[in-house]
Amino acid sequence: MATNDERLQDLGEIRSIMERSTRFISLSGLSGIFAGIYALAGITFAYIFLGYGDLAYEEGIITLPDISSSTFMLYLLIDALTVLILSLGTSLFFSKRKARRKGIPFWDNTAKRLLINMFIPLLTGGILCLILFLERDIFLVISLTLVFYGLALFNAGKYTLDEVRYLGIGEIVCGILAAGFPAIGIIFWAAGFGFFHIIYGVFMYYKYDR
Repeated sequence: MATNDERLQDLGEIRSIMERSTRFISLSGLSGIFAGIYALAGITFAYIFLGYGDLAYEEGIITLPDISSSTFMLYLLIDALTVLILSLGTSLFFSKRKARRKGIPFWDNTAKRLLINMFIPLLTGGILCLILFLERDIFLVISLTLVFYGLALFNAGKYTLDEVRYLGIGEIVCGILAAGFPAIGIIFWAAGFGFFHIIYGVFMYYKYDR
């Protein structure tokens, strides 16, 4: 007859199998850490070299830096896209490496559901933010990128680890605060995409990756 320890071990194995079949567990904490570092580097570049700190926001009117507005907007877009591409590439690399190390499939039905649930809010927010960006409403773009990214994480959280949902809530809160205090919105953007990702990544690494 099986002992209590053996039963508990069997239940643990069954639970692990169920989680692998219903949740995408290959997310790596290292990808979160690097995403946060990339975001902070991008913010630093925009603030120091592009002159984001020279933007003024008074009574809804935005004053751009001394460089031509078209050049500023183009460099800002390139900066944001570079951060995005680096973050996605790093996440893909570390997630595939973790899946290979744990001997679990990287691309399955759960991964597809996760991607779909993230893609819809991200695509919607991306289109809206691009329109606002072309209208030069940078401060509102900062807020909405955080909000829609947070909604995407929260929406996809049911197909992966619970910590992803908590990160999503943090991003949404930062986005709302950025909308309420647009003059310091860059600080909330740095907190959401930078520091929150690093804290989340460190926690995930020590809890799941080691």
